[in-house]
Amino acid sequence: MAAASAPMFGVLDIVLLAGMAGFGVYWVYFRNSSKPPPPTKGYTMQPTLIAPKANDSSFITKMRASGKNIVVFYGSQTGTAEEFALRLVKEAARYGMKALYPADPEECEMEELSKLSEINNSLVIFCMATYGEGDPTDNASAFYEWLKSEEPDLTGVNYAVFGLGNKTYEHFNSMGKFFDKRLEELGATRVVEAGVGDDDGNMEEDFLTWKDTLWPAVLDFFGLELNLQEISMRQYRLETPDVPPEKLFTGEISRLRAYQTQRPPFDAKNPFLAQVTAWRELHKGGDRSCMHIELDISNSKLRYDAGDHIAVYPVNDPVLVNRFGELLSVDLDTPISLVNIDDQSTKKHPFPCPCTYRTALSHYLDITSNPRTHVLKELAEHTTNPEEKQKLLMMASSSGEGKELYQQWVLQDNRSLLHILEDLSSCKPSLDLVCELLTRLQSRYYSISSSSKLHPETVHITAVLTKYTTPTGRINKGVATTWLSSKKPQADQPPHQVPIFIRKSQFRLPARHQIPIIMIGPGTGVAPFRGFVQERLKAKRESKPVGDTVLFFGCRKKTEDFLYEEEFDESIQEGLLTLHTAFSREEPDKKVYVTHLLKEQGEYIWRVISEESGHVYVCGDARNMARDVHEIIVDICKKYGQLSSSEAHAFVKKLETQRRYSADVWS
Repeated sequence: MAAASAPMFGVLDIVLLAGMAGFGVYWVYFRNSSKPPPPTKGYTMQPTLIAPKANDSSFITKMRASGKNIVVFYGSQTGTAEEFALRLVKEAARYGMKALYPADPEECEMEELSKLSEINNSLVIFCMATYGEGDPTDNASAFYEWLKSEEPDLTGVNYAVFGLGNKTYEHFNSMGKFFDKRLEELGATRVVEAGVGDDDGNMEEDFLTWKDTLWPAVLDFFGLELNLQEISMRQYRLETPDVPPEKLFTGEISRLRAYQTQRPPFDAKNPFLAQVTAWRELHKGGDRSCMHIELDISNSKLRYDAGDHIAVYPVNDPVLVNRFGELLSVDLDTPISLVNIDDQSTKKHPFPCPCTYRTALSHYLDITSNPRTHVLKELAEHTTNPEEKQKLLMMASSSGEGKELYQQWVLQDNRSLLHILEDLSSCKPSLDLVCELLTRLQSRYYSISSSSKLHPETVHITAVLTKYTTPTGRINKGVATTWLSSKKPQADQPPHQVPIFIRKSQFRLPARHQIPIIMIGPGTGVAPFRGFVQERLKAKRESKPVGDTVLFFGCRKKTEDFLYEEEFDESIQEGLLTLHTAFSREEPDKKVYVTHLLKEQGEYIWRVISEESGHVYVCGDARNMARDVHEIIVDICKKYGQLSSSEAHAFVKKLETQRRYSADVWS
């Protein structure tokens, strides 16, 4: 009983238990409180010390943040419209106005256009090129479709438009006209009459003439006084980065080392390096050269149809590149980076940076084109000889004498910026300024001369080597064709590679092989028709019904430049092709062109297009041949269809609308 009544725990036990419990609490909750927390590899929340970056695609936000009231958009396929837009941005500063760096509509929220009216004294300028058969450029196509189909209220938006085109094309300047008209329809206010640039004439003079009316009109519209300011026209500053070679761009279009690690999809910003698998000379004689080149696309996932285009990124002649280093005493292998001084611009560099001067001049810059007048003005600032300086300033002026001198000395004499440096020995600009002044080297487009039905893993190019003597006695060479001429495969060398991408076209065969087709393609204009003939011959060999396949081809002499003669003969022997040939220099006293043959076959052509739902295709020179062919087709409609002039034009226009009259032309 005494044992049972004793307490279960003694005092000592309770003390020990309390101590153990206290130690447990300390171990769990307070053991690490006196030590700094160990470093972690995870994310931590930090207080925001700077304002968050604005949405890069919101041009309205950028304008408000930077206090700018002018935005210049460009629709550009070859870089000219973008160049004009940049010149307008720079000039706005001279007139005391602030313009946002040229904006690519593809990279902006164009739905914000209606909000521009919320910015005081604001103005939007559009430099819009027309591409192909009256189409928008690739970077403006989405904006064009949106503006055409939607009905945004643009009341209070002030605008100006400069359109770029070429009068040799039927739909001359259609994009400039569209944007000028459509903006007004949506309530926007036109500040100055739209400008019209003609590349078949003098685009530079057209732009200067319009620009001289633009700024006075803008000042008058906003009630501002003319107060020209002398400012630096430089848009980029030079940096010389200390980076390892693997961090330098070496010709890639956008992604560093893209040519070492190729990743689809392949397009204009990510070209595919295609191996040259075949190269042969097509001319059998004479002093000219025409190349047939085959490119392997088997591992690219690229697809094409007969009539599509292949784009090639060329490389400039190293002899010309080296001349820049010699004339300006610069080591071309110096790493550089040109950085935009406008931190609001989405375009941080004029070309992929960092790279070397040699890479920039070889892969990224157009060193062979005629420089525009604003370039001459910049060069004048770095010319020490008074006479040479005055000459440059004269050509950069808007005076009649200056325009005439520019037309003769630069355009007609065909001088490039390099030629000017050679001819004006006291002109010594810095090479980084030259790199800023030169425009981007553009890809070259070729009509694909094969059918994917027959050649699914290769793309074929047909190209004439361009080479001519200028009035100053210099030998000018085509950038792309000269480069491609050196790509002939050699058994003891690795295969040559060419950066390419495919551009889809509306130049298409009829969906049904039974429909007759008439193809008109003198010279290298025959390229896409080789693909058309291949495709229809394959269908015929598979016992499918194939309609009339007629080709009008012209060249100088049958024995010299009759392209793909053996292939076409094979198609004739198999009963597919009807070939009409014109040899312009076969007989000294008798020049025959495809236009003569078209007139002779007028009755047949009328029957095909009026009774048999046939298609007509034209490929080649836009300035003369394509225009002449169009007029002949109209005349055939008048003569054999008994149509009036207006009825004949309407008939041909209907053919074009139905895509039964298609043209793949260049100027």
